Amino acid sequence: MNEFVDLLPAQQRIDEEHWYQGTADAVYQNLDIIRDAAAPEYIVVLAGDHIYKMDYAIMLADHVASGRGVTVGCIEVSREEARAFGVMAINDQRHITAFVEKPADPPPMPGNPAQSLASMGIYIFSADYLYRLLDEDASNPDSSHDFGKDLIPRAVAEHQALAHPFTLSAIATPPFSGPYWRDVGTVDAYWAANLDLASTTPALNMYDKDWPIWTYQEQLPPAKFVHDLEGRRGEAINSLVSGGCIVSGSVVRESVLFSNVLVRSYSTIEQAVVLPDVQINRNCRLKKVVIDRHCRIPEGLVIGEDPALDAQRFHRTEGGVVLVTRDMLAAL
Repeated sequence: MNEFVDLLPAQQRIDEEHWYQGTADAVYQNLDIIRDAAAPEYIVVLAGDHIYKMDYAIMLADHVASGRGVTVGCIEVSREEARAFGVMAINDQRHITAFVEKPADPPPMPGNPAQSLASMGIYIFSADYLYRLLDEDASNPDSSHDFGKDLIPRAVAEHQALAHPFTLSAIATPPFSGPYWRDVGTVDAYWAANLDLASTTPALNMYDKDWPIWTYQEQLPPAKFVHDLEGRRGEAINSLVSGGCIVSGSVVRESVLFSNVLVRSYSTIEQAVVLPDVQINRNCRLKKVVIDRHCRIPEGLVIGEDPALDAQRFHRTEGGVVLVTRDMLAAL
């Protein structure tokens, strides 16, 4: 099928002084690869910290039919939420007539004062149009070299931007009627989206055979739960436990354990997101945490019971989620 995925790490491709200056500059610095290797007619630009199911072919067809330079995926959100996104105004033909990035006072939708129309960070560009915008943006010393702050407003000013409502191309997730989309760009949002997957009926259906989630699956043994004594029983309740995990005489509740996590005896893990290759030693009590990969949690550590102590030793968010990294543990 001549299809492939190529990962391009950040590089200093333009000069030896500057890494990527913004989202648009990240694409600009790799234009030679895009042009030479693929020679595309259209280019899809996506954010890496969003979770959703969408048929890009439908959005692409919408873009081609419009004849516009760029099509922007959009979704209705509350005005409070809209402060974190680009917000747009559109006419009855879905042409974007105004666009402002992360406004303090988001403009409401006509007829719906509680909602705003937010950009999803999903863009489809006609390739030649994107090349021109990027070339002009790169030579502008006053630009922040960002799609939302610079390129999309420029396209709006040139009357070249079309809005594509997410509802037109979202993949349904029964039994939920509305489309699923989450921005997980903060620790709180990342934690909440993961724990939702462990709920009885998650909003995102990971078991949909008609629209599977394609990703690399490391070859690992099944999860294992050992010991069955009172006070030392290996069990997981309302949780997702990945391959390679061992829960040894401990209780895991409402949590997500990524691959190769070892939980030793007499520990209690609640509302936790534990990334790969973590070892949790005996007699720990961890609640409402995100534990970074390769961490070694020392015996007897307690997190989630004393907010002031958690904030002193680790990173505690406004939502009360505690982020734990190896560097933080090394400083204990």
